[in-house]
Amino acid sequence: MASQPIDSSKAPDPVGLYPHARRAGNLLFLSGVGPREKGSTKIPGVEMDEKGEILSYDIEAQCHSVFRNVRYILEASGSSWDRIIDVTVFLTNMKKDFTVYNRLWAAYFKDHPPCRTTVEINSLPTPIAIELKVIAEVD
Repeated sequence: MASQPIDSSKAPDPVGLYPHARRAGNLLFLSGVGPREKGSTKIPGVEMDEKGEILSYDIEAQCHSVFRNVRYILEASGSSWDRIIDVTVFLTNMKKDFTVYNRLWAAYFKDHPPCRTTVEINSLPTPIAIELKVIAEVD
């Protein structure tokens, strides 16, 4: 069975050659989703210097934006938030950001928590502090 690529008109443009999601049977696989905004390189909560180095960032603002972008992709794919079954979360600073991220996760997923793995990594392709890799069900 061939898989179908899916792109959302509301989610930020990918930073490489990949779709927002790909459907295979009744499963939906989202590419890594970060907090950038559609049509912009702006990252919510990030302050950068003139050299493009991060001066500060707000993990709470980034989490809200990532969750919103995931929702956009799910909706464009015919799925929904409550159909998420597995999430891999990449954080660039586990010690500093995990508590805030975990609190927001509990609020967003209080009624139907999916499986979750959270890992710390050195960096992501753009100056972001969080990225999600999501698998969901779809009809």
